[in-house]
Amino acid sequence: MSPRLPQRGCCRSYLIPAVPATIAMTPSPTQNTGHRSETRAALWLEQQGLRVLERNLLCRAGEIDLVALDGEVLVFVEVRHRRSASHGGAAASVNRGKQRRLLRAAGYFLPRLARRHLAGRLPACRFDVVCLEAGRIQWIRHAFTE
Repeated sequence: MSPRLPQRGCCRSYLIPAVPATIAMTPSPTQNTGHRSETRAALWLEQQGLRVLERNLLCRAGEIDLVALDGEVLVFVEVRHRRSASHGGAAASVNRGKQRRLLRAAGYFLPRLARRHLAGRLPACRFDVVCLEAGRIQWIRHAFTE
């Protein structure tokens, strides 16, 4: 029997069964590939002159793979990896739904990032996508806007 979900406004909480640490801590092959891709993208962006500030920011709204500074502009970076360009490739996988999640997550993290890295000043922001596809890197600046 599954627990009933709390009514709106209710303060009850439900315990979630613990997962053994050995299972919870073992990344999947997909997670390993994602981590390697993000590391490669971060190093590549630094070679292009950006300063990577944060990696893998996670909240309810979504996840931000990388946050970097490009001069005075705060850049939220989505990293996408595909083995080939079939099905539209890596860039096509950042659809409108993914863009909305990235915008919400960026809105959540922006004040915190401004306090931590920019002395509280809210900067101009940009959304970029770094695509790793068939061994090549493609950097799409201003990939989308609000």
